[in-house]
Amino acid sequence: MAARPHHFLILAALLLLIGAPSSAGAGSDGTGKVPVELYYESLCPPSALFVTYRLAEAFEDGLLEVADVTLVPYGNAEVGKDGTITCEHGPEECLLNTVEACAIDAWPDNVHFGFINCVEELAMNETQGEWESCFHKLGLDPKPVTECYKSEHGHKLSLKYGKQTGALVPPLTGIPWVVVDGKPRDDGDFVYYICKAYKGRPPKICQEPDRHYRTAVEAGNGVSYNSGGFKLHDGVEDKIEVARVENN
Repeated sequence: MAARPHHFLILAALLLLIGAPSSAGAGSDGTGKVPVELYYESLCPPSALFVTYRLAEAFEDGLLEVADVTLVPYGNAEVGKDGTITCEHGPEECLLNTVEACAIDAWPDNVHFGFINCVEELAMNETQGEWESCFHKLGLDPKPVTECYKSEHGHKLSLKYGKQTGALVPPLTGIPWVVVDGKPRDDGDFVYYICKAYKGRPPKICQEPDRHYRTAVEAGNGVSYNSGGFKLHDGVEDKIEVARVENN
């Protein structure tokens, strides 16, 4: 599937304009925004589609006014006894998972999403080997990310995300896996649940939820985290296919 031309540039500019967290309303994270976590893999096609289309569109429609979004690039990877990480889609995915983890670490505000969106658009077109071009396209200094992914720090970040992913209760059963306000939700309906959990004055995206997103169906039990060690689950396959939304 071809990516939207220069879409990530528009998105990156928008993210730079977004200000501090809203004080209106109350999310369970105490900031007034609803906590949202996206567990994904850099070279998983449904993950790339979700990041570049569903999540990017929601950002453009004002999602960050009501949600505090955390990206977790790890998915179904596994950690060996020696600490080596093996990724579902091979070594290149491990590299890009670490690169994206380093981007989150280097730019903890919204800037990292513009970079990750750029990388995932390349993945959509099977040109992910050109990921370093995203620095130039977005006017970003490559040094903090490059030094990170080539060092032990990048590996530690990936292990941290692996521990966070493995501690999910219930465990993820597909990629992408979206948790909204502590509960796993269908990735096609995540905006509905964010708006439902938000207690403040609803922004445009919540006033017209059907403009881009289909009607939600109540789903799942709550999610919690184990305080002890982590265990990655073998044999988990991608089962979530991101629904394509037709704009009439």
